[in-house]
Amino acid sequence: MITPAVRLTGLTKTFGDVTAVAGIDLDIEDGEFITLLGPSGSGKTTVLRMIAGFELPTAGTVHLDGVDVTTAPPFARDVNTVFQDYALFPHMTVLDNVAYGLRVKGIGKTERRAQAAAALAAVRLDDFGARKPAQMSGGQRQRVALARALVNRPKVLLLDEPLGALDLKLREQMQVELKEIQREAGITFVFVTHDQEEALTMSDRIVVFNDGQIEQVGEPAEVYEKPATEFVAGFVGTSNLIRTDAADQILGKRGVFSIRPEKLRVVDVGTSVGGDERSATGVVREVVYVGSTTRFVVRLDVGGELVAMQQNQERSSMEVMGMRDRPVRLVWDQRHEFHVADAS
Repeated sequence: MITPAVRLTGLTKTFGDVTAVAGIDLDIEDGEFITLLGPSGSGKTTVLRMIAGFELPTAGTVHLDGVDVTTAPPFARDVNTVFQDYALFPHMTVLDNVAYGLRVKGIGKTERRAQAAAALAAVRLDDFGARKPAQMSGGQRQRVALARALVNRPKVLLLDEPLGALDLKLREQMQVELKEIQREAGITFVFVTHDQEEALTMSDRIVVFNDGQIEQVGEPAEVYEKPATEFVAGFVGTSNLIRTDAADQILGKRGVFSIRPEKLRVVDVGTSVGGDERSATGVVREVVYVGSTTRFVVRLDVGGELVAMQQNQERSSMEVMGMRDRPVRLVWDQRHEFHVADAS
């Protein structure tokens, strides 16, 4: 049996009367890029801090590479943490910032500078060692912080919303680069974020947190395409929820079912439906044109609303905008409807 890089068993953390983490179990494999995803207050950052040793569990255990480190101090754990604010020393050069941890460990000057230079090369900053942090962009400073964490070759690297301070375009660029760096380094990354797109873009697996508990663990496509609960369906991306009465009439079964907007086709009311397809009629209440795509909000004849998202491949923008108040039929393949809750 392969020993996981991180094993959390019955992990619990309370602050007075508040339970931040409620007895979770989770194995993180060696070399995996795993993301803890959830809204503010869901417990994901508290879990990261317990892995790092900054918080001690109220109950449960933390194992790193098979060793129980539940009560060990942070410096005794083979992990490093990258924070959102970078925490670089402004008076030091970039190379000295990266080499700082090695200096604390007593590694000689020549060796630590060589290792620091190699770490900078790993994050594509080979020629920036002589600069000061203030002379670099936000994305470059983020990579310096990453190099400083990687230079010690930790068993696990913990990243607490490290891209949150970057603008959208730079954040998207760093998402791709961070995944490439992780793959090349071969180190286990545990990444915390509340950004669903960030999690879907970078992760080998996603752990969805809500109210101190794990709602679902799975590969990005699995979590997105097959949400296990109503919370996951609503939090990870955009989802339609067909509830009890409408589900009974449209699907012929009771409960709450999830369908992603891009799985719905908007067609004329008289359009025929294939054998593996379902459909529902309604009236277009709102049309939102977003350039490459259009979002249609359709009020169903049986009650409730569904949102459909379509690529603007054939219809012109004028034609799309003219569909408001038009009767339509929504069509989808039965494979794309997922049960997420029982009828109340």
